[in-house]
Amino acid sequence: MTLSTLLFLLAITLVFSGLAAVGVLWAVKNGQYDDLEGPAQRILMDDDDPMIPFNLNPSSNRHKIDD
Repeated sequence: MTLSTLLFLLAITLVFSGLAAVGVLWAVKNGQYDDLEGPAQRILMDDDDPMIPFNLNPSSNRHKIDD
C-alpha cells in the first residue's frame, strides 16, 4: 500500500465517523432516546387484562367463544 492510499482510507474513515457522530447527536437532540422502556412495555400489554377498568364488567362476554 502506498502512502496516498492510506491517507485516502484515513480521510474516508474520518468522514464516516463524523457522519455517525452527527447522526447520534441529532437523535439525542431530537429526543429519540428519551423513552427507552415505553415501547418494550407497550408491546407486552394485553387489551384483555381484567385490571383495565372497561374489562371489569363480568356480563361482557364478547371475548367468549361459543362451542
